[in-house]
Order: sequence, then C-alpha cells, then structure tokens
Amino acid sequence: MNIEEYISSGVLEAYAAGILSDLERKNVEDNLVQYPALRAELLAIEQLQEKFLQKVALRPGTSVKEKLFASLDHRDAETKIIPLTTHTNNSLVWKYAVVASLSLAVVTSYLAYSYRERWITSVISLNNLIAQNQQIAQDYNVVNNRINQIEKNVQVLNDPSFQRVVMAGTANAPEAKAFVYWNEESKEVYLSLQSMRELSQENQYQLWAIVDGKPVDAGVFDGNLAGLLKMKDIGTGAGAFAVTIEPRGGKTSPTLETMQVVGTVVKG
Repeated sequence: MNIEEYISSGVLEAYAAGILSDLERKNVEDNLVQYPALRAELLAIEQLQEKFLQKVALRPGTSVKEKLFASLDHRDAETKIIPLTTHTNNSLVWKYAVVASLSLAVVTSYLAYSYRERWITSVISLNNLIAQNQQIAQDYNVVNNRINQIEKNVQVLNDPSFQRVVMAGTANAPEAKAFVYWNEESKEVYLSLQSMRELSQENQYQLWAIVDGKPVDAGVFDGNLAGLLKMKDIGTGAGAFAVTIEPRGGKTSPTLETMQVVGTVVKG
C-alpha cells in the first residue's frame, strides 16, 4: 500500500466523521491495525475535529433557562405531554445531524487545506520548470547564434568574390598578424585577427583602407576578437589596409607612429 496516497485520499477523514459504510469502515480498521502511520494520522484528524468542534460550540444564554422554567410553571393543564422517548429520539437525531454536519465541515476544511498546499507546490514546480525551459531556450539561442555566425564566416572565407589581404606586423608589433576579407563589389569588409595584443580601456585598434593614397576609416575594434568581425563598408579602389592604435572610439585620421600591421591589396 502507498501510505501517502491512502492518507491523501481522504478516507481517514471520512472514517473519523462516521460517513463510511460498514464494509468501508471494516477495511479502514484493518489497515489501522496493520499500519502505525495510519493510526497516527487518524489521531491527528480526530484532534483537529475536536478543536474545530470546540471553536464552533455555542453556550446557551442565561435567559434561556429562565424562559424554560417560566414556560413550565404556566403551562396549560390540557397541554399534551410529548412522550419522553419521542423527545429523546428527536434530540438524538438532531445531535447526530449536528455532529455529522460539523464532521463534514472539518473534513471539507482539511481537504481544502491539503489541496491548497498541493496546488501551491504544483505552482512552484511549474514556475521552476518554466524558468528552466526559458534558460534552455536562451542557451539554445546563444548556441544557434554562434552556429549561424560560424556558417556566415565559412561562407565569407569560401566566397571567391572576397579578396584576402594579409596584414603583417610592423616594427611596432613584429609578431602581430591579421587578415582582411574585402568584397569590392558589395563593399563588405571582414577582419580576422591572428596575433594582436589586448589594449588598455583607453585605446582601441582602428582599421584603415588606403584609397588613392588617402586613409579611409573602416571601424574600430578590440584585441580580443574571435572569428570574423564585420567592419565598415569600403568602396572601390583600396590599395592597402592597415591597423593603428587610437583613443577609444577612433579618430578621423590615423596615428602613423602607432601602426601595428599593414598589407597591400593584390590586384587580379
């Protein structure tokens, strides 16, 4: 037997309220003998019923006694006397009806409280499940975005319309190396870093396209770049690309003394 399910079924409350059939009561009593946990639960239910009955019990007012004796003293001699047995039976019926009603109220209240607690637990579990699903969805979106970015990078690297420009390190950074992927028709520019040191928070790298001998701003970036970074579009005529170190946010003209890498566009 599943003790928890048996207790949750409400059969013990019904047993305590005296609303079970003889066969059902016999079954409950057999289980009470066999399982101590059920006896303990029944005792708790009976104590709960007793407390409830004590709370709802009504004490007759003092005037009730006075009116009763006054009525007896002035009763008419010809008044029919109600047989004691009938009165007693009616009182017992009324008493049992009240007890049954109060017991049913106790059972109903207990079940309502029990189901409310289960409902609260279910809501908490549901909220936790929703939160977990939201986190899974967020993680999925992050992974999916990374996959999409990788696919985009592969398309750029394998697209023959993009020309790769190798930018080698200068005397300022002989170990530095980077690549530019430039589509002259679509004007798209992508940057890939191979070896570029990280800068302080006050500075950033800035990519320049040399068009007709003049530097054109292609955007700023940090040294912790991974994969391909989309830069500003550059029109036709670029003969070279270079990277300098500039104040964060970039400048309108390059600081040539800080040039890190440079590469020439190979025509044809």
